[in-house]
Amino acid sequence: MQGFKQKANYVITLLRERKPDRALIVHHDDADGLCSAAIVKKALEREGLLTETFCLEKVYREVIADLHSKEGLVLFYADIGSSHADLISELNCGRNLTIILDHHDPKQSNDSMVLDLNLEHFGFKGETDFSGATCCYLFAKELNSANSDLGYLALVGSSEIPGEFKALNSMVLQETLENGVVKKVGKSLEISRLNVKVDILFSKLQILGAVGYYEDGPDMGIKACLDGIDEALENKINVLEERRKNVNRKLLGRLYREGLKETEHIQWFDAGDMYQGMGTKVIGQFCSFLSYQTRLIKPDKYILGFVNVPPEIPKWGKLKENFVKASVRVPKPMQEMIDQGKLPGAVDLLEVASKGFGMADGHQYAANVVLPATRKAEFLENAECALKIKSKNQP
Repeated sequence: MQGFKQKANYVITLLRERKPDRALIVHHDDADGLCSAAIVKKALEREGLLTETFCLEKVYREVIADLHSKEGLVLFYADIGSSHADLISELNCGRNLTIILDHHDPKQSNDSMVLDLNLEHFGFKGETDFSGATCCYLFAKELNSANSDLGYLALVGSSEIPGEFKALNSMVLQETLENGVVKKVGKSLEISRLNVKVDILFSKLQILGAVGYYEDGPDMGIKACLDGIDEALENKINVLEERRKNVNRKLLGRLYREGLKETEHIQWFDAGDMYQGMGTKVIGQFCSFLSYQTRLIKPDKYILGFVNVPPEIPKWGKLKENFVKASVRVPKPMQEMIDQGKLPGAVDLLEVASKGFGMADGHQYAANVVLPATRKAEFLENAECALKIKSKNQP
């Protein structure tokens, strides 16, 4: 932690030297991304800054180029950005102070003004030890110790990591229990100020950000992180969740009837426009659900799902090209083989398969990539080829 604290304080010094009056917070659309944005927003507003939040499902080159085209800005990337720190550096060209607070597998920044505080740079694992929200929270505490009251959001964001809270997340849990920010109620954790359980808030944010991406869901989610959920928002969440469940049921029924398409190492399906009107995060959520359907999936093949990407980016405009998103999940029996280096991790596989035309990010068991719609077949062929080469090289 000492290395992280030193770099965080260096970043804070740069931030205060510039004396900005406003900051743009670019964040992801899942529960971790919404919690991350809420932490950064509250922490910066306590410093007297005006904040603007911009929810981005994926890093698109044309969007990032536009965001960094003006000079004199301060940008925060919350639960997004590390996997594309090299691209952000290229497009920033030293113009703007840019601070990345993330837990996805990082790339190297080549711009001294693009500073990545991802704790993977300091020996921790984003798959198990901390979430994007935890990274944001630890930075917020360095900015001002008064931000320790935001620790519950680190726990909500970290609920996306399977199993008990470990490493840095365990540290945050202990701290929040000691200072009364959360309390144990039976086997659950309850957020004292909001009177809502950590896992319940996590589930509701997953719906708001992903399913409600085109209906102001992310902004509603950030507000819910800080103020709780009222009756009107609860009703909105229920409508969104029913919409997703209906599509999930249709897609699952189709897959049980038709089966998944298969290569030697991959089982895959294409949802096309079935989730129209929802954010593309839903395809990853469905793939995660699918990984537990043992009567349907093979335990020794990567699970891959395609979905069409709507061209509209809320608060920004329209993408010039047609894209698809591919999400990958690794069945439980294969995860140990990835840990042993016998199989490529999900994000590594997607980076190789989409090299030169895709934008991949994620973790070793769960990852996604956005690629031109015309290159799906090439992408699948590349992925299968890479897996065959890896398999042949195993003793």
